[in-house]
Amino acid sequence: MALSTRANGVLQANSNSLIWEVLSDMYDPETNPDGYYSVGIAENVLMHEFLLDHMHQSLRLTSKSLTYNDGASGSKRLKAAMARFLNRRLHPATPLEPHHLILTNGVSAAVEHLSWALADKGEGILLGRPYYGTFVADISMRFGTEVVTVPFGGADPLGEACVEAYRQALTSFEQRTGKKCRALLLCHPHNPLGRCYSRNVLVALMRLCQEQGMHFISDEIYALSVWGGEEFVSALSIDTSGIIDADRVHVLWGMSKDFGANGLRLGALISQGNKDVRAAVDSVALYSYVSGPADHLAANVLEDDAYTDEYIRLNCEKLKQAYEYTVGLLTQNEIPYMAGANAGFFVWVDLGTPYLKHHPEAKHEDVGEIVMQRLLKNKVFLASGALFGSETPGWFRIVFAHPQAYLDEALRRIVAALQ
Repeated sequence: MALSTRANGVLQANSNSLIWEVLSDMYDPETNPDGYYSVGIAENVLMHEFLLDHMHQSLRLTSKSLTYNDGASGSKRLKAAMARFLNRRLHPATPLEPHHLILTNGVSAAVEHLSWALADKGEGILLGRPYYGTFVADISMRFGTEVVTVPFGGADPLGEACVEAYRQALTSFEQRTGKKCRALLLCHPHNPLGRCYSRNVLVALMRLCQEQGMHFISDEIYALSVWGGEEFVSALSIDTSGIIDADRVHVLWGMSKDFGANGLRLGALISQGNKDVRAAVDSVALYSYVSGPADHLAANVLEDDAYTDEYIRLNCEKLKQAYEYTVGLLTQNEIPYMAGANAGFFVWVDLGTPYLKHHPEAKHEDVGEIVMQRLLKNKVFLASGALFGSETPGWFRIVFAHPQAYLDEALRRIVAALQ
């Protein structure tokens, strides 16, 4: 049976996706000892038991969790709990109110909602390289918004020089297509680099958006997983007066990363100054409805100040230890990595260089693809830099939020793949 052009395009785009194959064949010492060791999927398992203990104690549902509750954009209870929690944690210049939030079944849905609401087909959203790979599908797959990737050459992608690179990319896109760039999307803290944008850079990028008539979107899903270095500055905490119109600023957050709960499927689109965006997204929120039990569980967690304070403290402590352990293993095995990470749970590593050291005959080949295939043969999965728009082949993202024994075996397999 013939499919639509849209559906066929999606089939072709996903034909080489590995993540679903890996997820269906994960290592388990009892049920699947020959499965993949995965340090490529951005999941934090270090705090699962701590979170499950709280959830098990407060799991009792009411009949409201079996209904449509307060509507498709989330319950009044969870909106109030999340607004209060984020006010405590992100220190917004203007305190969040529950009606500022549209709740979604994950932050990917929130990104897609913004792509739909802010840009018409063929118009662009700026995305600096390297980027979180799934942003591409979130932005473009269903609505035809163009991803305008921004190269930085040798410049720091999070430094002040990045502003001019964004300007050049949007100018080139608009001259080439005759279409407008409608928004600039950041992942802050950055995935895959594991660093935070400074206040000065955030302000400079906001000014660029104001100058060019664009929206500024800050995906802050790792905001509370900052475990070292400079303090995180949320876009919400910046008084935008004289910098950018408040209705151009949108912030995203969710439970998947900071609370190690990818499977809960709960995110939030925060648009304090733009009631039209909120109303538009609310009109299609049926397609991103948060389940009643997930809504209930998240509210239970976020309403418990003492618990969340201890959770975040302990989580950051564990992440810092896991990072230091992982980079120690990388150093021992002479695998280069990008230093300076202080947030999230990943390290940006160069596997191409050590592979070519052992296999100089491959210097004119696609080293990233060669290494990827060797990793898979050794039943270890990393996220390839090719999916992140890496400007240099051979780079990969390692997720370190795993127990040390798991990291030991994953690194052993990585080293074997490079030999």
